[in-house]
Amino acid sequence: MNKITKSTHLLLLLLLLLLFVALTASAARARLITSLVSDGVDRASSSNEPHLILLRQSSVEEKTCDQSYGFLPCTTTVLGNLFLILIYGYLMFLAARYLSEGSELLLEILGPGIVGGLFLPILGALPDAMLILVSGISGTKEAAQRQVLVGMGLLAGSTVMLLTLLWGSCVVIGKTDLDGSTAIDLQDTKRFSLTGSGVSTDIWTSYAARIMTISVIPFIIVQLPQILHSSSGRHLAVLVALIVAVVLLISYCLYQVFQPWIQRRKLAYVKHKHVISGILRHLKMHSLGRLLGDDGEPDENVLRKLFKTIDLDGDQLLSAPELGALMIGIRFDEIDLDRDDAVQKVLRDFDTSGDAYIDENEFVVGISRWLNEAKRSLASTPLPGPRTSKFIDHFHLQTKQEHNLLGEQSDEVVENIDNPKWTSIKAGLLLLLGAAIAAAFADPLVDAVNSFSAATSIPSFFISFIALPLATNSSEAVSALIFASRKKKRTSSLTFSEIYGAVTMNNVLCLSVFLALVYARGLVWDFSSEVLVILIVCIVMGLFGSFRTVFPLWTSSVAYALYPFSLVLVYVLDYKLGWS
Repeated sequence: MNKITKSTHLLLLLLLLLLFVALTASAARARLITSLVSDGVDRASSSNEPHLILLRQSSVEEKTCDQSYGFLPCTTTVLGNLFLILIYGYLMFLAARYLSEGSELLLEILGPGIVGGLFLPILGALPDAMLILVSGISGTKEAAQRQVLVGMGLLAGSTVMLLTLLWGSCVVIGKTDLDGSTAIDLQDTKRFSLTGSGVSTDIWTSYAARIMTISVIPFIIVQLPQILHSSSGRHLAVLVALIVAVVLLISYCLYQVFQPWIQRRKLAYVKHKHVISGILRHLKMHSLGRLLGDDGEPDENVLRKLFKTIDLDGDQLLSAPELGALMIGIRFDEIDLDRDDAVQKVLRDFDTSGDAYIDENEFVVGISRWLNEAKRSLASTPLPGPRTSKFIDHFHLQTKQEHNLLGEQSDEVVENIDNPKWTSIKAGLLLLLGAAIAAAFADPLVDAVNSFSAATSIPSFFISFIALPLATNSSEAVSALIFASRKKKRTSSLTFSEIYGAVTMNNVLCLSVFLALVYARGLVWDFSSEVLVILIVCIVMGLFGSFRTVFPLWTSSVAYALYPFSLVLVYVLDYKLGWS
């Protein structure tokens, strides 16, 4: 969004606030005039102190609502509080967007690792964490116990919205034609076929879903006293759950820091296996498929004959150019591997003497080791026979599938920044502005939700469950939908990884804030139905994403159905069965 649009939005927001202040002041003056007329006429005949009565009455009216920070407007009417929720919600949306933009700029400068692992997840969850914190940090213990329901509503609503409405929408928007175990990039000819259209992700996305499923452990711990019908251990359970949540938070951040390094190592290993399978298939064609002897072991005589055919100059040594000639025709470009790099991999693997050449014995030992490695990787698949080498084709197919699951990492390279100093300053200002807005307007938003709940008799949980996640997670939702609309496997993987990561931060960071608040203020943990909803949605969608990398279009209906199911379940458990 450009600067003019941002300025226009801020100006519009300021005008709306001024309008609300003017209307509030006007209404106050009208009540004051009515009070003057009423007291001066009706009460004058029965009392000698009309002015004192007027002062007492106006004082009571002035205390009907408290202004946040002494100057932000307040109201007790339904429409007035709805207006405030929209205004403060929009401000929280701006905070989330500024934090997101600042994080992206920071990522462009510093790349993944510490920034992607520590700063981005924490900053993404900051608006939610601020709202949860202010929901119970001020006021009396009794008031905090009532207001903390807003924080629980936000925590549950944010998790459910991300894993249901957003998850399902990403499948619908990002769908392409499915071909077996993968989706075809940019090809969407099957339209709304429930089984022939969908999205596919890499294996790292499945890992993210598993981590998200594990992150619900603190919810289970804190619910143990209720499950065991024990009231004595509730405070201790909150403390233990808090410690576990903090440990999981630290572990998750460390995993995010080292994940790029782990990805590079695994991708390098798969590329190495691709070199092995490519050369073995090439040698199989030249040896007419007889790389194995009658006993199923590598045939040394065949391998020595192959060495002589590769040794073009007959010096009993294979040089780098001779290895390069061997690899002509092997398609390493499909895994983004240069032929010279493949030659170096072979030299490092075979050249035990370190002279940059491969002699006949080194060649026989190296190829034999590769053949045994290919057989071991297919130990569960019976070999077609000792004289055949069909297992090499199976090994090659398995390697290609493994590479596809790992995904292509080439688009993760950080681009050069023209003016890194200015970009750093801009990123810092955006992060500071977003954090300041989130800190300043979290408390007024919680007050407005509670006031709206009191004016409408709608439980504050449902208001915060439905409305607040739209404000605090809008930037993540828009980013995910934009990535999904590119209709590529790589962008789909990033989309769903972002969703799983956001929910994981809810389950560890935001829950840590919530549990610390409950423990420090001695509040009662009585959110059984809300926790049950979080567990059901996280476990169902987590298992869904943990053991699948292909999601046909029909899977979006499962995600969509879980959203109304969650609302109905909380309503039935709390307001029909009396769980809370």
